[in-house]
Amino acid sequence: MTRILTVLGALLLAMPLWATTLGDDGLHKESWFRETFKDLPEDFAEAVAEGRRVVLIVEQRGCSYCRDMHEKTFPDPRIKALLENNYYPIQINLHGDIEIVDTDGETLSEKAATRKWGVLFTPTMIFLPTEMDPELSAARQAVAVMPGAFSPGTTLDMFTWVFEERYLDQSEEDFQRYHARQIRERDDGFTD
Repeated sequence: MTRILTVLGALLLAMPLWATTLGDDGLHKESWFRETFKDLPEDFAEAVAEGRRVVLIVEQRGCSYCRDMHEKTFPDPRIKALLENNYYPIQINLHGDIEIVDTDGETLSEKAATRKWGVLFTPTMIFLPTEMDPELSAARQAVAVMPGAFSPGTTLDMFTWVFEERYLDQSEEDFQRYHARQIRERDDGFTD
């Protein structure tokens, strides 16, 4: 009996406690994702009213990089806190048929929107500005786009760089320099 309990305990420890569930669409679902009608101007207004930044997280069914992001990056307590407290994260399905309204007012399916935005990889995160231009699509007015799944250190730095609006003056420190400085200064074991 002791041996069975030991094996069961080891199996439980080997499983990620932060594993997310898959929705009917095959995408990972997080408690902090905003369930919206995907009317981006409306979502943007709600985010601003809450003092949050909109980030569009584009994913697709079966994406191993998306799974890694949900299992290895998003569980980092610092990233999770930023997503829960400072961001308004909206999940977009790269191949989805749900109708959305882009920031420029155009109504189209998720898959048509992601083609319009030029999204080629999943995951891709599109960070919107603090003031929306109703003439521009989400991708055209994005302050940053993060294509691909990155480690917790890089992802934390991107979310922080955007939230602190460091993109407004990149003459001294663009994201790459900011990220390199954070790596040098970080003493928590992240080296990327």
